[in-house]
Amino acid sequence: MAFETERALSKYSLRNRIHNKIREDILKGRYKTGESLVEMKLAEELGVSRTPVREALRQLELEGLVTSIPNKGVIVSGITVQDIEDIFEIRSLIEGLAAKRAVNKITEGDLKRMEEILELTDFYTTKEDVEKWSELDTEFHEIIFKACKSKPLWNVLSNFHHFTQRPRIFSLHVPGRMKAAADEHRKIFQAFVERDQVKAEKAMVKHVCNAKQNLKNVLKKEEIFSE
Repeated sequence: MAFETERALSKYSLRNRIHNKIREDILKGRYKTGESLVEMKLAEELGVSRTPVREALRQLELEGLVTSIPNKGVIVSGITVQDIEDIFEIRSLIEGLAAKRAVNKITEGDLKRMEEILELTDFYTTKEDVEKWSELDTEFHEIIFKACKSKPLWNVLSNFHHFTQRPRIFSLHVPGRMKAAADEHRKIFQAFVERDQVKAEKAMVKHVCNAKQNLKNVLKKEEIFSE
């Protein structure tokens, strides 16, 4: 029984790894909208059998990232501009709630790390290092997500951040956006230092809404997004 359980978990883990890899490649633009994904080719590239690839593609179809078309195979659907706008609208509501809940639960160690991140983002803003800035941005938000002590909130928000990784990086190339976002982070941080729930919620909602508005101005220029 233990062996069967271990084998089942191993199979599940492999499917998840394959699913996450293909999904990441779609979200990062390696596979473009309209491109065909061939099971055999993917299996060879990933060094696995076709079964976990097939299962991963089925899961991606449920997520709306690919579409199975008779006589054509599996086609990349990608993320549309409307998808991104919807995600950011939902994010503004949920992240505002997350900030409000995290204020009185966040540790002094977390606050110290947030302050370090702010200093580092200032440095990478001057260097115009978008990739590093984006990594720190993700960590800043994840500290708040985790401080909520809520698994449902963590799962939803971390997934949303993953889906918007590519457009967020693209939008940070807009002149002035990194500095503006850093200033917004400082206002969120200050609200946390003051343990002010109302101020934290408002600052977070404003930050997400500003990010959404910035994206709306540039999304259609990116090839991996469709109307």
